[in-house]
Amino acid sequence: MAERHDAAALLRFATGCARAAGLPEEKARDVAEVLLEGDLMGHDTHGLALLTPYLDSLASGDMAAAGEPERVSATPVAETWDGRKLPGPWLVRRAIATAEKAAGVFGLGAVSIARSHHIGCLAAYGPPVAANGHMLLLTCSDPATASVAPWGGTRRVITPNPVAAAWPTPDGPVILDVSMSITTNGMTARRRAEGTRFPGQWLLDARGNPTDDPNAFFTDPAGTLLPLGGVEAGHKGFALGLLVEALTSGLAGHGRAEAPGGWGANVFVLVLDPAKFGGAERFLAESGWMAGAVRGNPPRPGFDAARLPGDGAMARRAKALAEGVTLHPAIPPMLGKLAERYGVRLPAAIGAGSAS
Repeated sequence: MAERHDAAALLRFATGCARAAGLPEEKARDVAEVLLEGDLMGHDTHGLALLTPYLDSLASGDMAAAGEPERVSATPVAETWDGRKLPGPWLVRRAIATAEKAAGVFGLGAVSIARSHHIGCLAAYGPPVAANGHMLLLTCSDPATASVAPWGGTRRVITPNPVAAAWPTPDGPVILDVSMSITTNGMTARRRAEGTRFPGQWLLDARGNPTDDPNAFFTDPAGTLLPLGGVEAGHKGFALGLLVEALTSGLAGHGRAEAPGGWGANVFVLVLDPAKFGGAERFLAESGWMAGAVRGNPPRPGFDAARLPGDGAMARRAKALAEGVTLHPAIPPMLGKLAERYGVRLPAAIGAGSAS
């Protein structure tokens, strides 16, 4: 059984480790909060499992601890920043705040960030924006690496390139976080370590043959992740992945053409204020109607109910806050090593729960 931990205790632990590693208070808190949100929502490859590689990156100098992003350009509604490899969660939260301020005046605000460090679970950023009555579009790519081949190709060109969004309804937010590949680098590495295969042909081997074997991703030459849509409709997922490249590296003015190194992200943040368009009340009327139409839809065999994107994540989050966070079995040993490294006490488990 997977261990459960008190969420507040985990937050104190993660913040303490980040502070001991050299991050200033605000940056440490933002990193800890965003990573914990990943576990609360059940996205545990992008939760506290990332704390060790984040702090390793800080120790190596690939993540910067001090300073501010450089503003490259700015208009009343759009800004571009050089993130200078500062912590991704801290940068994205600042970018969202900047975009929300502009959206409150002009209806929309956008921030493009080049050279951010990794930004964690994209879904984690959505609920606060929706709670403010706004819409969020957030996407990222990593121009220093690649894992997805073009449709019809066999060599890596782009990353999974997730797209996240959030918006309000009268009964809570809609939250989506979808990679433009069927699976992710992190999940592929986890499957390989566990010795398990994928439930379907989610990868291509080096020759371009579909496979469910995660080891195919780590050969030389390497296999690739299939785009969203798989062998039947992956042309759609790869096209959307290219859109993400344009929104991130393209708008930021920094990307694969420069052959950058290290671990990081280019990021695009867009916030919209429905009150400045057709009106907040009409927006909620429409989003509320759609929410009712989805949740009230007759379920097909094998399903208890139809649900909106984010329903499962928010239910898992509420349960984790009430009963404790269920950590994947691989995570507590990683946290234990951080506790020894930084002299921060790891909170004891409060019980066992089902693995997420």
